Amino acid sequence: MGMPMRSADVERVRALPLFKGAQPRTFDGLIAGAFLQKFPAGTTLLMEGDPVDFLYVLIEGLAELQGTWNDKETTLAVLRPVSTFILAAVVLDADALMTARTIERSDILMISGEAVRRAMKEDAGFAVAVAEELSGCYRGLVRTVKNQKLRGASERLANYLLAEQVSQGGGPTLTLPHEKRVLASLLGMTPENLSRAFANLADYGVSVNGPDVSIHRPVVLDRLAKPDRLIDSHLQPSAARVGMAARECGASDRTVGALN
Repeated sequence: MGMPMRSADVERVRALPLFKGAQPRTFDGLIAGAFLQKFPAGTTLLMEGDPVDFLYVLIEGLAELQGTWNDKETTLAVLRPVSTFILAAVVLDADALMTARTIERSDILMISGEAVRRAMKEDAGFAVAVAEELSGCYRGLVRTVKNQKLRGASERLANYLLAEQVSQGGGPTLTLPHEKRVLASLLGMTPENLSRAFANLADYGVSVNGPDVSIHRPVVLDRLAKPDRLIDSHLQPSAARVGMAARECGASDRTVGALN
């Protein structure tokens, strides 16, 4: 059974790029027909291949998106608040391409997919916002594919660490936001390849202590990584990155979350 939304949560959802362009009556209608649910850790929200009846908005907690094939399983994204997911499937009224599970206790807003599609037809501003969200995430997906197809494992890891260093304030030490099994999946590697890549980066001034990674020779690591603004979204100027948040997901977890 759903629980009432706090006004602060409504404001957080309203501030998302997807809903910013919606008319007040459109947003109120979407929220009025939605319900907020609290799920314990390890709950399967939907399975790949299932029909998608709702657009999900993660308010609190963590959610993992996974794909399977031939008894193999991989993590495609780990989502943090506040983010929407399964948007493409909602727009197309299609089956889910991924399984979604909670990693920790999570508050998730579930908005009727039918209501989203109806709102797109009735509110041009909301329809444009949906198009921008999906277009931006498509560009982010292109960045991700280029990163995985054009770079070797060590180069991918080097660029990931440099991007994380920027997002965590630019200091010499950063903390990996995911366990290494998950990080390997996100970078398109096996755990063994990830371990070898970390070992290779020792020659470039990278040391690892549990989840903490120190970059002692950033110029040397940058020389290996060769970051490129057409692949690595963190290279955009600060002001551009802020504006881009409403338009381009970048090579990030949100890319997968929307394009499913």
